[in-house]
Amino acid sequence: MLAPELPLAEWLAELDKLSKRSEGYFASRPVILDVTGLAITKRDFAELIAMLYEREIKVMGVEGADPSWLGFGMPPSVSGGKQTEILHKPSAEPPKQQQSFADRAIPSLLIETPVRSGQSIIFPQGDVTVVGSVASGAEIIAGNSIHIYGTLRGRAIAGSTGNAGARIFCQKFEAELIAIDGLYQTADDLDASLRGRPIQAWLANDKMNMAALA
Repeated sequence: MLAPELPLAEWLAELDKLSKRSEGYFASRPVILDVTGLAITKRDFAELIAMLYEREIKVMGVEGADPSWLGFGMPPSVSGGKQTEILHKPSAEPPKQQQSFADRAIPSLLIETPVRSGQSIIFPQGDVTVVGSVASGAEIIAGNSIHIYGTLRGRAIAGSTGNAGARIFCQKFEAELIAIDGLYQTADDLDASLRGRPIQAWLANDKMNMAALA
């Protein structure tokens, strides 16, 4: 997580120094940007996002931002963003989804083609289903659950609007990153025994749980 401080120019200069000391540390590394309580304008925020992208810092979500700042082309809002411990439960039964979500119709977006590298599919209203694979460097961001009928090589970010009951399903797991309700795991942290297998992921007690489907 990155938490900018004012003045932003000085904070960015310190970030650049860190990058020089540890070359490649932030390159394409997904982060959550926490601007809670930061006295900036919508324009300041947009410029900050642009400057981070110029530094190849990939912002996967923003915490504490005014909702009006987050439109098309901007990262989604998240809450309680932090890296979570992962629990590998190959034989565990995931809990049923919360009743409040099961009782109402959830909008869904169907993508019938593979998602190519560099593409971002953002659908905060509900589920996203991809009939095909998600390439490395691509990302799917959904307000509810994500279903991928193919290989997940990129990033899958579910529950982006604060839905801890969201889940991620894929037929072949090769992900760079998965996240649910702001809790995330990167490729380096994910259980190698699940790679190449069909899996589902869900949250329980603020921890990421994953299980093979077959």
